[in-house]
Amino acid sequence: MRLRLPHAPYVANKIALDLAQSKYVTLTSGVEPIAKIAQNLIEKNIHEEMAIEEKVKNILEENLEEIEFMRLDERQLFWMAKKKVAEEEDFILNWDDRYNSLSHAMLDHLIQDDLIDFDVSENIIRNIIFKGIDGYMKSFEEIEDVVIEKIGHYKRKLIQGTEEYELVFQKLYEEELKRKGFL
Repeated sequence: MRLRLPHAPYVANKIALDLAQSKYVTLTSGVEPIAKIAQNLIEKNIHEEMAIEEKVKNILEENLEEIEFMRLDERQLFWMAKKKVAEEEDFILNWDDRYNSLSHAMLDHLIQDDLIDFDVSENIIRNIIFKGIDGYMKSFEEIEDVVIEKIGHYKRKLIQGTEEYELVFQKLYEEELKRKGFL
């Protein structure tokens, strides 16, 4: 599952709540500063990936005639080029490795800003952060399906992509996140 910008605040909140509920961590300034740091790092990571994708799109557009002439699969070519550009820019595409890298960065910032205290191994804290990211991403599709089903049962049919649909979707999505303990 791909991490997208709309997910960032929810994932960040999940991480902050998981740390707050952990028996290993004491928060020195509450949940909000932790969520803010996590959200900033997640958004930065997503923007880095978006920049790589934009670079790849430009490369493919520059070579479009050759791609069409050789009848290459553009989707496969995009992925291959993205892997190459990501490698050149030292960007991690593998999700587990990426979540692990984000966990390290988040813990480093939390320690640096003195937002948490703990008496256990840093690996235990990083695992809590990692599981927060991974847990949210694994639940995302399930939650989205539940929300879409609920919208489908509305008496008045909402058209996907309209402002009204998006507002209802967002409201139901947040309710479902609260019900699952993500907010």
